[in-house]
Amino acid sequence: MLQYSIQGAPDQPSFCFLHGFMGRSGDWAPIVSALNAEMYALTVDLPGHGASLGVADHYYSMEGATQALADVLDDAGIDRCSLVGYSMGGRIALYFALFHPDRVRRLILESASPGLPDEAERAERRALDADRAARIRADLEGFLGEWYRQPLFASLEAHELVEEMVARRRTNDPDEIARALEGLSPGRQPSLWEHLPDVDVPTLLLTGARDEKYRGITAEAQSRLANARRVVVPDAGHNVHAERPQAFVSHLVRFLHTCS
Repeated sequence: MLQYSIQGAPDQPSFCFLHGFMGRSGDWAPIVSALNAEMYALTVDLPGHGASLGVADHYYSMEGATQALADVLDDAGIDRCSLVGYSMGGRIALYFALFHPDRVRRLILESASPGLPDEAERAERRALDADRAARIRADLEGFLGEWYRQPLFASLEAHELVEEMVARRRTNDPDEIARALEGLSPGRQPSLWEHLPDVDVPTLLLTGARDEKYRGITAEAQSRLANARRVVVPDAGHNVHAERPQAFVSHLVRFLHTCS
């Protein structure tokens, strides 16, 4: 089973937080701490991350990860929850909401994509992530330097977060992270774009103003979702909850109060 932790009081609304690639459940600590009085918060280490190491092979896939998440909720005694996912965790959250709709009360997707709509794009991404996985296994430190030089993460430097991110990410097990990257790659995930109209729970799409790629993705996703609100956070890039945690909390609370 995936490893998880719980904070807050059981009589408060249940939330489940899913981190991004190379992250871990502790990444959500500042957010959960700020909202501790308002929620019963479950934070999960996704396959190959944090303490969820050496799990069954099928967990390193979208289908396996979502079933593993259902097992975690069962183990925690949670029937339905508001599901919060960042980047890779957001893709898993969306997948879960579509295939386990009775277990999701609200959906909060931060810088998350419904996938790649074209098979040629997916094949290209599978090859790219296979190459990345090989580099992780050979030299995690070198890979981290390359990863955080991507334009997608340029705003982390402006917020002086790169050194902190690299320090946390270098504690990952290279082989486990590589397995997760290969198995949970957008290249292996079925495109969910055509299924977005089937999502009938209140949904918050949140991204940073400096993240041009995901501004476009979330705008298109909002047009296909029946009950979605989209927020673009100023002075933030891909990782809003790390770069502007107070703004993230503020938008999350506002969303919860208006769709309760």
